[in-house]
Amino acid sequence: MTATRNPMFAEDRFLLGTFSSNCSSGMSVTKVPERWVNSFENNVRLAKLLDEAGIDFMLPIARWIGYGGETDFHGSVLETMTWAAGLLAHTRDIAVFATIHTAANNPVVVAKQIATIDQIGQGRAGLNIVAGWNKPEYEALGLTLPDDHETRYGYAQEWFDVVRKLWRESEYFDWNGRYFTLKHVRGDPRPVSGTPPILNAAGSPQGRDFATRNANFLFTPAIDLARSKDEIQELKGQAATHGRDVGVLTFSHVICRPTEEEARAYLEYTARDNADWEAVDNLVRLQFAHAHSFPHDLLALIRDRMAMGHGGFPLVGTPIQVADGITALAEAGFKGTTLSFIDYVAEFPYFRDTVLPILAERGLR
Repeated sequence: MTATRNPMFAEDRFLLGTFSSNCSSGMSVTKVPERWVNSFENNVRLAKLLDEAGIDFMLPIARWIGYGGETDFHGSVLETMTWAAGLLAHTRDIAVFATIHTAANNPVVVAKQIATIDQIGQGRAGLNIVAGWNKPEYEALGLTLPDDHETRYGYAQEWFDVVRKLWRESEYFDWNGRYFTLKHVRGDPRPVSGTPPILNAAGSPQGRDFATRNANFLFTPAIDLARSKDEIQELKGQAATHGRDVGVLTFSHVICRPTEEEARAYLEYTARDNADWEAVDNLVRLQFAHAHSFPHDLLALIRDRMAMGHGGFPLVGTPIQVADGITALAEAGFKGTTLSFIDYVAEFPYFRDTVLPILAERGLR
């Protein structure tokens, strides 16, 4: 099989992807009628648009129950491994990630699933590892979420050690660890070009140690860019102590219009006047109870941004203003960002036609 170079490993550009198009409403906790419908048909339409435009990747969220409110935000979610397989079959160049919870998925099965979808995409698959944070989802699946991050990431480390060994070794082996006892296992097939890109979102010290030891990309919010700049330097320094280089990615929400007034008016309409505040508060409460993804001292700002784009960095304004925001992310040290829209398919073409050329002129694409 001829492998396609996975675009996540491109060194010559600031990476751009989309986030959460497999979930109802995408990243927008809003009640507006034009909010994203996460049908597979819509996802294929989006994937083809992104692929033709040279966007680098698509990243899904793995969810099992919604956040309630009037919209039951993320109540409908396409399962990510099968979603990725389908989209890889419909595209040529874009990378597509599967997002996998370690506690709910056997590592031997996942190793083979990723290897299989990597064949479908000829080397364009990626794995986003989730060690766990959403307690109600664990309860829904009959699982127990450990209270301490040490246990969560200890389990995730052994889980990924198994996956990585299956991808790297050609002979059968046994595994006798703390969390897994495996007899006569082997990874065949293996991913097309060795280990695919690994992504992990981590906020706790234990999580960041896991990410800098194992992932190619660490995913973290960009709430305050001055803080982000210092944070990225610390993360890169931490990765260097493990002899590794880790790219730091973030996520952004786009409202791009010909004038700033139009963009601001649409922000007010979607994320203020028609926000699903019950779902927002459920989301914030769960994030702050069980995860360290967001700085706790910025709660008021984060609640406001949760309604807009699940806490993503706001890219709101004219094409030049949106491009300036992306440039600021790059200057802060981020390797890339995901993009979300109220309606991805309806809004991405304007971003493609107006913002991408500006980024190319600035040497970011």
